[in-house]
Amino acid sequence: MRTNGDKKVQAYVDGLFSGVGESQQLFDLKEELTTNLKEKIADYKRAGMEETVAFNEAVSSMGDLSGLVDDMREVGQDKAKQAVYSSMTARISAAGLITGILLVLFGVLTSAMLFFMGLQLEAVTGTAIFAVFGIAIITYSALTRETSKKYAMNKVRAIFYAVAVGLVAFSLFVAFTSGFATGEMYIAISSFMIFFLVGIGLWLGLAFTGTDRRKMVAR
Repeated sequence: MRTNGDKKVQAYVDGLFSGVGESQQLFDLKEELTTNLKEKIADYKRAGMEETVAFNEAVSSMGDLSGLVDDMREVGQDKAKQAVYSSMTARISAAGLITGILLVLFGVLTSAMLFFMGLQLEAVTGTAIFAVFGIAIITYSALTRETSKKYAMNKVRAIFYAVAVGLVAFSLFVAFTSGFATGEMYIAISSFMIFFLVGIGLWLGLAFTGTDRRKMVAR
């Protein structure tokens, strides 16, 4: 959940670029500035400053951003630059989605093949690890893909989301593999629980601190 300090930082950054045309580049820049400001404020508060003083010091330390605002204003007016940037990120995202889907299919089909070969169940579930990696890649690629209604997520944040989802998927993989290997349900649950709780905890932390990626006007 966002604190009053977070809202104040967000309002400052939004006001800084008031009147600038919306674009993916602007969204990425605002995310970066917001993160930097929050880190600086946290550093100043640890040094003993009050929140208001820490905020003012953090803003002052950023220097003159008028040149950056002018650059973003030009980008917002240049549809060609926006199209090139969006097209490049879309191609990278599409490649990731294709790779992830193929990995999931490979893991599922290989496990099915081993099952019909009559192998032990722990061997059958072993190749499902490819599906786990595929799910994580799909998550990252989907979140970093700009759509008509939402901007692409910050890449670092998307990586953490991919790790969170990957851990949940891995918890299921470990549960089935260890359960079939030992025949003991408690081992399956204990193995599942560790990775599942870490993954859910990370996901909740990201969900409660996220920013709104919705576009003001859908294209």
